[in-house]
Amino acid sequence: MAKLTKNQKEACAKIDKDKLYSVDEASALVKEITKTKFDASIDLAIRLGVDPKKANQMVRGVVTLPHGTGKDVKVLALVTPDKEAEAKEAGADFVGLDEYLAKIKGGWTDVDVIITMPSVMGKLGPLGRVLGPRGLMPNPKTGTVTMDVAKAVSDVKAGKIDFKVDKTGIVHAAIGRASFSADKIAGNAKELLDTLNKLKPTSSKGVYMKSIFMSSTMSPSLQLDPKTV
Repeated sequence: MAKLTKNQKEACAKIDKDKLYSVDEASALVKEITKTKFDASIDLAIRLGVDPKKANQMVRGVVTLPHGTGKDVKVLALVTPDKEAEAKEAGADFVGLDEYLAKIKGGWTDVDVIITMPSVMGKLGPLGRVLGPRGLMPNPKTGTVTMDVAKAVSDVKAGKIDFKVDKTGIVHAAIGRASFSADKIAGNAKELLDTLNKLKPTSSKGVYMKSIFMSSTMSPSLQLDPKTV
């Protein structure tokens, strides 16, 4: 078994493993136990009482974090020439169509989000094998396939994220950075959890939020009390 570093031991000593923390308590403590030299990501992992194999229990959605993600999100807007100007004005990092389709076909995926128009989706179909595994394929359900390209770009730049329950019933999402204040971390966490609550499938029975854990990059995790959400 690997030995714990001094910082890891100090972090573990501050955590009560038998306690279920409130969102506010966890948001303050996660900053205390984060000792990385870089600006660590703050993440939530929520285990839901759903069966992802059933279509009527698939939980997927989008949320705009009130304090942003703390990450400079690279956006590619695949649009027709008449939409290029508004995409650039909204802050898209890359704007175009055929030249970027060719780059993607060649293996280029140096972006975080791709936004496009319904009329362009037909050209993206053949690139599914490249974009799909990387979570980059635009989808109307997440607002990345739209005629209002400017709004979609602005929303993503402002902190809009999409999430989806995985095959084990867990939703993973980054909600900020260790440099954020505890209030901002808590605000983002509550926004995501509130959104998840609203998306509870009617076919889901029993406890919906089974467990919630908050952690930062390389830190121990803190278990939150689902009843306080």
